[in-house]
Amino acid sequence: MYWFVRSAFVFLWVSISVFYITDVIRASDTVAPEISNVAITDLTETSAVVKWGTNEGGDSVVNYGLKEDYGIVRDPTADKKEHLITLDGLEPGRKYHFRVVTSDADGNQGISADYQLETKGSQQSSGAGSSASQSQSQSQTTETVNTEKIVQEIKQITSPQKLQEILNQTVQAIQGITQDLTIVGPPTVIAETTTAKVMWTTDRESSSEVLFSPSDKYVEGGTYTFSQQSTGEPTKDHIIELIGLQPYTEYHFKVKSKDSYNINGESRDFTFKTKASLPQIRNLRIVKVEENSATLAWETTVPAKALVEYQDLTTGAQSSQGRPTLATTHQMRLSNLTLGARYLAFAIAENAGGDRVKSSPITFVTVRDREPPIISNVTNESTLFPGSEARIQTIIAWNTDEPALCTLQYREGIAPGVDPITLKTEDQSYTQRHVEVIVDFAPGTVYKFWLICADHAGNSVKSEDFVLFTPTKEKNIIDIIIENFQGAFGWIKNIGGKK
Repeated sequence: MYWFVRSAFVFLWVSISVFYITDVIRASDTVAPEISNVAITDLTETSAVVKWGTNEGGDSVVNYGLKEDYGIVRDPTADKKEHLITLDGLEPGRKYHFRVVTSDADGNQGISADYQLETKGSQQSSGAGSSASQSQSQSQTTETVNTEKIVQEIKQITSPQKLQEILNQTVQAIQGITQDLTIVGPPTVIAETTTAKVMWTTDRESSSEVLFSPSDKYVEGGTYTFSQQSTGEPTKDHIIELIGLQPYTEYHFKVKSKDSYNINGESRDFTFKTKASLPQIRNLRIVKVEENSATLAWETTVPAKALVEYQDLTTGAQSSQGRPTLATTHQMRLSNLTLGARYLAFAIAENAGGDRVKSSPITFVTVRDREPPIISNVTNESTLFPGSEARIQTIIAWNTDEPALCTLQYREGIAPGVDPITLKTEDQSYTQRHVEVIVDFAPGTVYKFWLICADHAGNSVKSEDFVLFTPTKEKNIIDIIIENFQGAFGWIKNIGGKK
């Protein structure tokens, strides 16, 4: 009798939840599929086909069993409105409970009421066992009739207040029968680059679900962007692997579980952070070797900090040199080396999460510097300052791959035969970044310029020739109007020119 009363209350609570809570859910934007036309076809002694329809696409699940502790058959493709699931391996002459479940692509889940089917044929057992089975079957039939009667009476109630009162009483009854579902301790998270395994324990078998959201999209109070559920059997030890995560990103999450009586348990909010993508070092090379220095260059697949560890193979002395900024292209000049010594070097890349990778070794021998500097990234920009006498300011900038002393030469026009002008700079220090400012250029004029750079060893190089065109001075409104007319009516220029 106790089992009957408890089951009746459980079924009553589920039924009230379906009729009352569904209206509240439909008021939001996350509406579960509506299940209709549940039917049994092709019933045999050992199998049955369950069919139903939904008002939107979703997957197909049938929970079934000799009692309400359902088994499960699932078709996971979430794109069907017409559903069909075949139950195999049933026992002849037995009554089975079943319900159908459909979840749409957004994870909204529709669950039907409890149904029954009876397979054809007769049971294989006899004697006391058969009598007990028949007694249980009669008890279940009576219980089902009484439950359906209660549900029909509830459907006749139109007062929301009375329905709420019935719901409250049912929940109190269920809570009196079952204890709250407890999540034991905080969840454990093993985070990788794009996945995270979330594990937790409950005090009884229940379902598994994780709600999660990137921290920049998490709303304080528990609004999460994503949900991931397990389709496996209820369990006490829960494992959900979250997929499709972003590298080196913080996530908020909480875990949820529900037992067979629809008693929920959930954790508080926690956070975890995925790992950063591991960099790969590519194209490590020696750019230049000098008598007391060497320049190495390489690239990484993701932004990373740069470090070079190197060793003098003659003396065994070790040293390192690094740069803390994140970048994908790297160049490092090792200084204070010994002339004629052989060195072994490694490039090390460290991502934003602190994970490091080390390159294969590279060797070099310091030699007397006979190579000139390499000039690169030459740019120029001219600005016109209007006034009674228009003034031009031109900024020319360039880089060298090693500290060098540079001079800039230029001439007006591009034709040869004009002596160049050498720009005298006040800064006579050796550097790798160079800037010159010229204020002697005339407006609307073409200039040719080039650079001459020398390193500490006296190796000198001249750059290619570059051409720039300074902007013209501003025109008054009369000049602009005449030019526009001449462009539109070419004959204007002939006015006054012919009689």
